[in-house]
Amino acid sequence: MKRSIAFFYGILAYIVFLFAFLYAIGFVGNFIVSKSIDSGTETNFMEAFLVNALLLGIFAIQHSIMARPAFKKWWTNIINPAIERSTFVLLSSLALLLIYWQWQPMTSIVWKAENQTAAMILNGVCFLGWLVVFLSTFMINHFDLFGLKQVFDNLRNKQLQHPKFKTNFFYKIVRHPIMLGFIIAFWATPVMTLGHLIFSISTTIYIYIAVKYLEEKDLQKFHGKAYEEYQKKVPMLIPFIGKRS
Repeated sequence: MKRSIAFFYGILAYIVFLFAFLYAIGFVGNFIVSKSIDSGTETNFMEAFLVNALLLGIFAIQHSIMARPAFKKWWTNIINPAIERSTFVLLSSLALLLIYWQWQPMTSIVWKAENQTAAMILNGVCFLGWLVVFLSTFMINHFDLFGLKQVFDNLRNKQLQHPKFKTNFFYKIVRHPIMLGFIIAFWATPVMTLGHLIFSISTTIYIYIAVKYLEEKDLQKFHGKAYEEYQKKVPMLIPFIGKRS
């Protein structure tokens, strides 16, 4: 019974993640969704800035703390290790949904592509970024990354195993193609408003700091020399430029 509950919990967490991910495409790109990064009633600059900073801070703190090995070790003494990843995915997704819901628009235009062809190209690049994110998850282990493999193995009473170190496809170009995809998607827009610009700058800075000073160190400790050799051969985020950039 406990294994079945854990399995359905993992499925629920994945469904919430999938909704949050798909909504993010519309939110950032101002497509289809009812509440996007530039929609809603605009307030004064300082109020909007503080609210948005708080929202991004909540996500950054939750995501950074729960992803650390020390936290995972402590956390799995309290909860079933099989649902640790699903819980992380669920809470990260809920933090994103909170951003979508409470984001305060700041609609002053910083730049705008007046040419229709240029606007179409920028929208295409944005979608390319999201495609890079999605495909990159399958180039390692999509179902492990989002907790489904763990709850399924637990359902079959199979011992949990850590994923093997892989450097497939995009991972031969940069070490963190998922994060590169996010950066592309956030910046490629035909209309850059002040709110969108603040969002893009904040998330890019967070991605760089989190990857370089947190995730990279965790990966070095976990994979040892294999990851150190990988670092020497493949750049961190910027393709073809430097090995540790």
